[in-house]
Amino acid sequence: MNQEITVLKRDGRKENLNLDKIHRVVTWAAEGLSNVSVSLVEMRSHIQFYDGMRTEDIHETIIKAAADLISEESPDYQYLAARLAVFHLRKKAYGQFEPPKLVDHVKNMVEKGKYDKHILEDYSEEELTTLDSYLDHWRDLNFSYAAVKQLEGKYLVQNRVTGEIYESAQFLYMMVATCLFASYPKDTRLDYIRRFYDAASQFKISLPTPIMSGVRTPTRQFSSCVLIECDDSLDSINATSSAIVRYVSQRAGIGINAGRIRALGSPIRGGEAFHTGCIPFYKYFQTAVKCCSQGGVRGGAATLFYPIWHREVESLLVLKNNRGVEENRVRHMDYGVQINKLMYTRLLKGGNISLFSPSDVPGLYDAFFEDQDEFERLYTQYEADASIQRETVKAVDLFSLMMQERASTGRIYIQNVDHCNTHSPFDASVAPIRQSNLCLEIALPTKPLNNVEDENGEIALCTLSAFNLGALESLDELGELAELTIRALDALLDYQDYPLPAARKATMNRRTLGVGVINFAYHLAKHGVRYSDGSANGLTHRTFEAIQYHLLRASVELAKEKGACPAFNETTYAQGILPIDTYKKDLDAICDEPLHLDWETLRQDIQTHGLRNSTLTALMPSETSSQISNATNGIEPPRGFVSVKASKDGILKQVVPEYHKYKDNYELLWNIGSNDGYLQLVGIMQKFVDQAISANTNYDPSRHASGKVPMNQLLKDLLTAYKLGVKTLYYHNTRDGASDGQPESSVVQAADDDCAGGACKI
Repeated sequence: MNQEITVLKRDGRKENLNLDKIHRVVTWAAEGLSNVSVSLVEMRSHIQFYDGMRTEDIHETIIKAAADLISEESPDYQYLAARLAVFHLRKKAYGQFEPPKLVDHVKNMVEKGKYDKHILEDYSEEELTTLDSYLDHWRDLNFSYAAVKQLEGKYLVQNRVTGEIYESAQFLYMMVATCLFASYPKDTRLDYIRRFYDAASQFKISLPTPIMSGVRTPTRQFSSCVLIECDDSLDSINATSSAIVRYVSQRAGIGINAGRIRALGSPIRGGEAFHTGCIPFYKYFQTAVKCCSQGGVRGGAATLFYPIWHREVESLLVLKNNRGVEENRVRHMDYGVQINKLMYTRLLKGGNISLFSPSDVPGLYDAFFEDQDEFERLYTQYEADASIQRETVKAVDLFSLMMQERASTGRIYIQNVDHCNTHSPFDASVAPIRQSNLCLEIALPTKPLNNVEDENGEIALCTLSAFNLGALESLDELGELAELTIRALDALLDYQDYPLPAARKATMNRRTLGVGVINFAYHLAKHGVRYSDGSANGLTHRTFEAIQYHLLRASVELAKEKGACPAFNETTYAQGILPIDTYKKDLDAICDEPLHLDWETLRQDIQTHGLRNSTLTALMPSETSSQISNATNGIEPPRGFVSVKASKDGILKQVVPEYHKYKDNYELLWNIGSNDGYLQLVGIMQKFVDQAISANTNYDPSRHASGKVPMNQLLKDLLTAYKLGVKTLYYHNTRDGASDGQPESSVVQAADDDCAGGACKI
């Protein structure tokens, strides 16, 4: 066969296919792995060889042959395929397997314009040589196949037009650390870089897409989430659209609060004309979101928020569904519906909800977020005023429409605005939370823009990271990881650029961060506890207590060194109020775990020294970044022991961590009978998390006699989440053969008129 097939090498030369060379590479990749067969990979590859193949194609054929063998029975093929992919990637990047010296690599990358030139200005050759000694390129062999393909597709610096790759993973981690700690004193920064590099490259700290793909390059915008609020004026609407374009092009996901826009038919200019309503402006925002790709890393995306009592709500709730015509649909954004206790109370009592245009009810929109008692007073006052235009609907009908659309699209999200403000790190009277973001975990103050240069407006940014719970041997490790994470992310706020003054001013004043978790399912499996039966409640309480405590402690220590954030006085922390003071006490009935850490000393230290950062925690989905660490997604149970995810490189298979050891401990998503246990865990997390949580609800219609999920069940889960203090609900997933997050509308059964029945007190 060697004599019959010739191959075309990278430099253009032809030579005979050398099967011995292939055998040596596959054997090297298989070293130390269990249940993998070198001969099987070779056999599956040989079938696809042909005369005149390029050597790159041969490499990719072998890699694919190994990747196709990934299964529950033989999970280590994901590492064999990964090692082959790393070998191939390095050959493409460097022309050889051995990476260059760090100083040579950095000089080359700066010269090509791929790395920020400041690196060579800030660091001497001697320092770069020292950093080179910290590098461990063998850690590349710890990646799974899905991780390597995600790195290659999204994170490694490359020419996205030609496909040229310029770096490998360890350079990525080292250069991120090098850039983030560049402003630190020379006598301490190398130690911080080493520690941060070790934590990130050994998967204890997980970094989000904007940081992984952007830090070290000339592009300096790394906040994952951007919250933009719109006022009810053309100037503000135009400014909002411009701000969306600026930030979508900089890789950020967008949250848009458009709840102030008046309803269709409302008078404008003193009755000179009728308002066209929300939908034309929503279309305008959708165009802004979709007009830019995010550097080939991911597409532009946004979630738009409005209150459930908006007069156009019945039209707004159906904007995503496939029925209707283009003129009355805006399908390429997601939507967040804002609710509070009064609205839930109307549902429970079988009452009505009055729908108003915010422009017709002065003070109501602001009170909706700032003061729940004032909102109820104004709302009932306006209901009694017959001169004010309104629509009146049965609460059960409106909630049922909302939940029907949530089920049929998977993408109508829920924000409990009272929980976002009463259990908040911000004083709602001066810095209310009026929206979230497209993943529903960010809860930060915003103010509308009147123009793109408006410094009186406030665009909220949140910079993210996550702890890999599965990589921890003890919760005590969180002290070190919290210090490294807070220092790195806080430094990033000063390192990055700000396209708009309202974003810079807000960020410098509040210095908001959002640290979440990945690998929660593995964390539970390792400890032999489950989502569904309450056995994980105590562990979850201890885990998230430790996370919030150590992050607060790290931010206090940084405040002692660099000063508290300028807007610290607008936080509840400044009043001596901690998350452990404001959570929904209903949680105590499901979890009696005591507090284990010294919160009272921490409380005193915060009041004495302040915090460097207004917020510290937010639990994000981590869909892609969890793959890099070979971890389960965020806080979610896995759908299967082998996850199958589509990417631009095809199907990627990934096996849950330590499958053979903990197979019986993992609880798979569709084996969990109800959302109750999961929502209890989210409520326990929310007790400590100062922002919000990307929490999903999941339904299997086959569990119900009719083959449809009763509306009563959807409303019960919604009320349960509210009762437990959950701030936001993200995806509605239905097991019906459709793609994730896109279930069919036929799987929901209509509610009876007395669906709520008062069964869930709030």
